[in-house]
Amino acid sequence: MSRPEHLAPPEIFYNEEEAKKYTQNSRIIDIQVQMSERAIELLVLPEDTPCFLLDIGCGSGLSGSVLEDQGHYWTGLDISSAMLDVARDREVEGDLILSDMGQGCPFRAGTFDGAISISALQWLCNADKTSHKPVQRLYKFFSSLYACLSRSARAVFQFYPENADQMELVTTQAMKAGFYGGMVVDYPNSAKAKKIFLVLMTGGNVPLPTALGADESSQGVPYTAKREQARKARGKSLKGSRSWILEKKERRRKQGKESRANTKYTGRKRSGRF
Repeated sequence: MSRPEHLAPPEIFYNEEEAKKYTQNSRIIDIQVQMSERAIELLVLPEDTPCFLLDIGCGSGLSGSVLEDQGHYWTGLDISSAMLDVARDREVEGDLILSDMGQGCPFRAGTFDGAISISALQWLCNADKTSHKPVQRLYKFFSSLYACLSRSARAVFQFYPENADQMELVTTQAMKAGFYGGMVVDYPNSAKAKKIFLVLMTGGNVPLPTALGADESSQGVPYTAKREQARKARGKSLKGSRSWILEKKERRRKQGKESRANTKYTGRKRSGRF
């Protein structure tokens, strides 16, 4: 099977048809959510403290919804207008920006407390136009990202490098831009479960997080379920509950977005009868 980045530029490949898959295919949604949760875990954010995060290649807003569920505020940028249209239809809470990551991150210095990116970074390794130079575009992206992050922030990229040369290319340009860090490979011995994360740090060289499944024969670790249990233990609202819905509405109001008034029926499950 051909890699998507070999078929067409991202703004063309992710047309209306492809964008709809991200809202209709339950398998794609589940994978995106799991990778987003793992990326947030690798950010090592302070507990019980809302952060302002950047979602690079936000697409239809699936990873942004995970950020919302964990109580964070976010801004997303993506090169595909069709994907951003789907995100708007889903009424995500984050601000959405149509932008080419290869041209840099258009934000003020120190704006964000962290950044995540799911399945987007590998596109910068290709030259879709004669003017595209992967080395220059990667450096422009990483240097502008470094500038718009706070000096204690991390950036975590889940991506699909084509080979070792691409991994070295990406890592080299990130380090030239001022970042510390490296690759974290979850389940390295599994063909299906293997996931590669580039973990970048602005605050100095510290040990990288431990990869999942590195010393285990199993193909999966229920880290999502463990995190859900920890979230309940900390008193956070369970997703879909009345309190969770009320909190989400309140966040929308603080952002100046329209939200229906709270009533005694808010969060009440329908009986299914007419």
